[in-house]
Amino acid sequence: MALWGGRFTQAADQRFKQLNDSLRFDYRLAEQDIVGSVAWSKALVTVGVLTAEEQQRLQEALTFLLEEVQADPEAIARSDAEDIHSWVEQKLIDKVGDLGKKLHTGRSRNDQVATDLKLWCKVQVVELLEAIQRLQHALVDTAEANQDAVMPGYTHLQRAQPVTFAHWCMAYVEMLARDESRLRDTLTRLDVSPLGCGALAGTAYEIDREQLAGWLGFASATRNSLDSVSDRDHVLELLSNAAISMVHLSRFAEDLIFFNSGEAGFVDLSDRVTSGSSLMPQKKNPDALELIRGKSGRVQGALTGMMMTMKGLPLSYNKDIQEDKEGLFDALETWMDCLNMAALVLDGIQIRRPRCKEAAEQGYANSTELADYLVAKGIPFREAHHIVGAAVVAAIAQGKALEALPLSELQKFSSVIGEDVFPILSLQSCLDKRAAKGGVSPRQVAQAIADARQRLS
Repeated sequence: MALWGGRFTQAADQRFKQLNDSLRFDYRLAEQDIVGSVAWSKALVTVGVLTAEEQQRLQEALTFLLEEVQADPEAIARSDAEDIHSWVEQKLIDKVGDLGKKLHTGRSRNDQVATDLKLWCKVQVVELLEAIQRLQHALVDTAEANQDAVMPGYTHLQRAQPVTFAHWCMAYVEMLARDESRLRDTLTRLDVSPLGCGALAGTAYEIDREQLAGWLGFASATRNSLDSVSDRDHVLELLSNAAISMVHLSRFAEDLIFFNSGEAGFVDLSDRVTSGSSLMPQKKNPDALELIRGKSGRVQGALTGMMMTMKGLPLSYNKDIQEDKEGLFDALETWMDCLNMAALVLDGIQIRRPRCKEAAEQGYANSTELADYLVAKGIPFREAHHIVGAAVVAAIAQGKALEALPLSELQKFSSVIGEDVFPILSLQSCLDKRAAKGGVSPRQVAQAIADARQRLS
């Protein structure tokens, strides 16, 4: 039975019903709808709509219904109810008769669904924060185990300066820390209860909405009923958080796909996160990482779709807003899956240290060290930059590394170069010199790992 049938003399067309009904996806809000209904029943006692005995009967029936839902949540979707609110109300009436019809007094589906969705979002945020922290822990563990694994760092996908695999891991820890921070900020803003705002103008009963918010576990109640029933900023924020974090996960995946390629050969991925080819027996494909990269676009699409849905809506509630759920449910589930998969990829990854070091020694990654050496000898940096560029051209022509050129050859480019240049050009020297905060020196990387462990603890 629809909650709004009295005004109508004809039944809804089945095609409209199929388009309009939302139970097939909003059944996920069943627990939140029941919890909200229990709180609302308590509020109705305070304004004399329900007696304490009636409220107790309703609460017992709702508690029993909650147990049924928890035992088989997807059974709800087999009903022909319009939405989860209709389903809960009808089930309640089945259990307690006409008393169940009193529960909706002073309440609208507009403030009801807004409350349900916020309660659901709060649960998801807690679980997502835990997943983000698990992935950060996995990255820190991987960093700690690979502080001595030297590899090339890249700009423009060209070898630039040597870094360590640990430093690479800690870069993604920083990205995830920002994701975590954004998510915590979002939780602060969504932790306000819309219940008691009615359809748009507020409830006609003098309910203490702050008390009601506290019963539901919210920090406070919303301040404006018109805004409250149509506000979906928390949906947009969560989708934005997911979209940004999925960009980070996609970059993580792309790096490792490249590192795992035959051309780079820096890492070996576990068999648990790779697959083979139906035709080529030798193949071991990084499918888990490619799926993370691919699913990023799906989450960006959910954000864009919801932005376009909201941008032209007048106050207050419009049925368009029903489009908030499917994209949000899918995006947060996808984000969670990808966070967990990224952690699994790190569990069992093998770093091929000799190959990483060999690549770091190629590409003239120590050119900046030679320029800095010349600066220390009194040559202006821009001139030193030009001198080193000429030296690199000569080294390339001879097929040699800079440090493999004899001193006499190097002195053709600058007479100030002496024997003391060769220790400066070593990989370890390149790392050790980057000792300012955030740099790749072993001391700084070790400090970054320690700081991250302390924060995550």
